[in-house]
Amino acid sequence: MNKGKLIVFSAPSGSGKTTIVKHLLGIEELNLEFSVSATSREARGDEVDGKDYYFISIQEFKKHIKAEDFLEWEEVYRDNFYGTLKSEIERIWAKGKHVIFDIDVAGGLRIKSKFPNETLAVFVKPPSIDELKIRLKKRSTESDDKINMRIAKASVELATAPQFDKIIKNYDLDVAKEEAYQLVKEFVQTK
Repeated sequence: MNKGKLIVFSAPSGSGKTTIVKHLLGIEELNLEFSVSATSREARGDEVDGKDYYFISIQEFKKHIKAEDFLEWEEVYRDNFYGTLKSEIERIWAKGKHVIFDIDVAGGLRIKSKFPNETLAVFVKPPSIDELKIRLKKRSTESDDKINMRIAKASVELATAPQFDKIIKNYDLDVAKEEAYQLVKEFVQTK
């Protein structure tokens, strides 16, 4: 199989990584396809199976773990699993495309460690923890407790930034999008 490249975007919640990834997916010349993660949690709101996530049962998820079907996986909360199926990467590579991930820090670093030469790992850094808190509150999608939990996790995640290949400081979204585009374009063009 012809291997494409793997482009990992990781960041604390509210840093802008999802917005940047969606922007990059819209640029045809980059030849990217989004890696859909598997999860054992229930679908939320208007999430679609196979588009937002592959929603599978806890038992099915554990079977995949045992069969070593995951490139990376994690139990984020008790019985709440997330992971990247190897078959998802193979599906995208078979189409001759590069894989782009919007994934948590631990998962991103696991992918980088398994495919060090094929992976560009990018960390999206918010201007500050205070700005992150403002952004999360503006979303109005979570309780204060959940926001505080994400902020506490963000401090730990920010400490991992130096382990990534590149760090994009998202002070200005348009500048961050352009920086991400240049990084990915250069990476996918190298042999």
